[in-house]
Amino acid sequence: MNSTTILQHQQQIIQELGVQPMIELNHELQHRIAFICAYARAARAQALVLGISGGVDSLVVGCLAQRAVKQMRAEGETIHFVAMRLPYGTQVDAADAEACLQVIQPDRCLNVDIQPATDALMHQLEVAGQGFSTVQRRDFILGNIKARQRMIAQYTCAAAENGLVLGSDHAAEAVTGFFTKYGDGAADLMPLTGLNKRQVRALGRYMGAPEHLVEKIPTADLESLNPMQADEASFGVRYTQIDDFLEGKSIEPEAAERIIQLFLGSAHKRHMPAHPPRPLAD
Repeated sequence: MNSTTILQHQQQIIQELGVQPMIELNHELQHRIAFICAYARAARAQALVLGISGGVDSLVVGCLAQRAVKQMRAEGETIHFVAMRLPYGTQVDAADAEACLQVIQPDRCLNVDIQPATDALMHQLEVAGQGFSTVQRRDFILGNIKARQRMIAQYTCAAAENGLVLGSDHAAEAVTGFFTKYGDGAADLMPLTGLNKRQVRALGRYMGAPEHLVEKIPTADLESLNPMQADEASFGVRYTQIDDFLEGKSIEPEAAERIIQLFLGSAHKRHMPAHPPRPLAD
């Protein structure tokens, strides 16, 4: 891929994901809180629901959500924020998740172990005759089930509370497709849309999150055979390179090509389900 083609793809991706090379943190904070409030009011929601993983993304969304419900209550609305801990059995970095909750200070917290439901579904599939090509492939697919079970739990809570589910995906995950379709990629609101990882961290820092949580190495923690594997090891490019790419900067051609490849290969995750085209009118 030559430099002109890389630049064309880069500009297209930046435009599609709506990333700005520089942000003003207070503006972003107020803008995103206002967005949450406006959407919740329009939906007549009585709750906001979010899964807390222990990573910076859900930490930042949690801080935004708690500020939003406090603002709405001060204006006479009846609404609360429910944070959900959704471990698969014993979570390796559970202490980080608890530390995030201490920062966020949600109105309520639910702790739901998704392992029984996840394992039961996998067992029933295998009893029915579903096989997997390798142990590694089975483990990867089990990880996708974990992500989807977490979203089932969040939507169940939201339905019971007449609430909305918040997601924590952002531009650096959108460009790589590093999220589970109908898992962590499913939500009613995505307050971090348009921010890269560097900007998410900066917003967390601005809201007073401790540095060890802001700079924690990102991991999806879905694969049991590779617990706590870093995101960067999974998609083969560094977050600093992704952030620079999304800010319109020049990066190593190999890294740029990898990002473009990931973006094009994950297009289906960012689109509505495919459907036949409408017939042309006579």
